Amino acid sequence: MGKAPIRVTAQVLQVMGALMSNPRQEMSGADIAKATRMLSGTLYPVLLRLEEAGWLESEWEKGDPRELGRPRRRYYSVTGLGAKSARAEFKNFVSAIGRPAWDIS
Repeated sequence: MGKAPIRVTAQVLQVMGALMSNPRQEMSGADIAKATRMLSGTLYPVLLRLEEAGWLESEWEKGDPRELGRPRRRYYSVTGLGAKSARAEFKNFVSAIGRPAWDIS
């Protein structure tokens, strides 16, 4: 289902970890940036690659920016493929270097 293969990097794991901490909730790019402490120049290319690979879906916030009083936000959510793939990559990560302190599962 994924359109493009994804090279799993530390940044990819950070983004997927942030999104999967509450997989039923969408997160805006700003929320993900805050959770991962990534700058936009690093974050948005990762989000784009994950979306192209089919790991994420995104949609623009509904509403007119003039009525919202700010630019519209883009919300990201993990797909089934993304959740399955990320879990496998986290498992590979844990088996390679041990369980990370932030993994509470």
